[in-house]
Amino acid sequence: MKPHYDSLFHNAKDYFFIVFGLALYALGFCAFILPHKVVMGGLTGVGTLVFYASNEHIPVAVTGYVLNLTLLAIAFKIVGKAFVKRTIFGATVVAIMIGWMQPIFMNLHKPLMDDITISVVLGAIMCGAGVGTIFIHNGSSGGTDIVAAMVSKLSNVSIGRTMIFVDMGIVSCSIFLPFEGTFAERLEVRLPIIVYGLVVTYIISFMTDLIINTNRQAVQFTIFSREWRAIADAINNEAHRGVTVMDGMGWYTKHEVKVLLVWCRKIESVTLFRIIKSIDPDAFIAQTKANGVYGKGFDTMKVKIKKKHIPTLPAHKAEEAAHPYRPEEAPNLAGD
Repeated sequence: MKPHYDSLFHNAKDYFFIVFGLALYALGFCAFILPHKVVMGGLTGVGTLVFYASNEHIPVAVTGYVLNLTLLAIAFKIVGKAFVKRTIFGATVVAIMIGWMQPIFMNLHKPLMDDITISVVLGAIMCGAGVGTIFIHNGSSGGTDIVAAMVSKLSNVSIGRTMIFVDMGIVSCSIFLPFEGTFAERLEVRLPIIVYGLVVTYIISFMTDLIINTNRQAVQFTIFSREWRAIADAINNEAHRGVTVMDGMGWYTKHEVKVLLVWCRKIESVTLFRIIKSIDPDAFIAQTKANGVYGKGFDTMKVKIKKKHIPTLPAHKAEEAAHPYRPEEAPNLAGD
């Protein structure tokens, strides 16, 4: 029964951090980006376009949620049931969060921060941190993720490239928002807003990658110590990491030694140093970065295995393959 409780705990923890990430995303958007009329990428950006094009009558949350459900209905057979379930949860929560926060910050007499540059950068950092938190806990907020997932399933275009093109198109559409004046005046007013939208989209992408990669960074410890048994036991029991024991020889002393190899997350490094120092302050330790560690307790290899091509045989060859000639089964024509 223990695995069941462990699984339940991890699922509850994942959903807690997914909700936290969605709340952080909604706060960054509603408090710091939306009040300055900056259109960013994703379906939230489309919702912003509709919100200001409708003279602030159609909330961002309504547009985003309707589009999310529409895209999921289209993509259901392509992206799979698991992706759809996860995305429906994320899209519902983020719609509730934005729907609740938008009136609070939009009804203020002025934006929370007057300086548009500082405001949108801070909002983008919060949105990116939220999205990164969602992703590392196997969540999804929908949006252009759905479009990118469909395109990657149906073509060789990468997800990242698809999202860049879609988001740039959404941000560029802010030039068509209602404006009283000539086209030249419209360009003069809207171009800086478009630039801010592109900056916001880039920062969100950068922060998302930073959060994901920081969580996945792994390091390798090579440990030489006479107290290797106690250190290995402590790493197993306290840090909950595996230890590999190898035989070695110090060439200067010609003495045999035991070498401990440990792989762990970068954020767990301090824990390992404390364990080792508390047992043997004189231990020799080498810490190196690992480009990638895959397996139990670390990342999962996400590669597609090519299917072996089985050539189609002609009809007569297929018949021969199905009924091969065996000399021992042939009729005895000599009458023996």
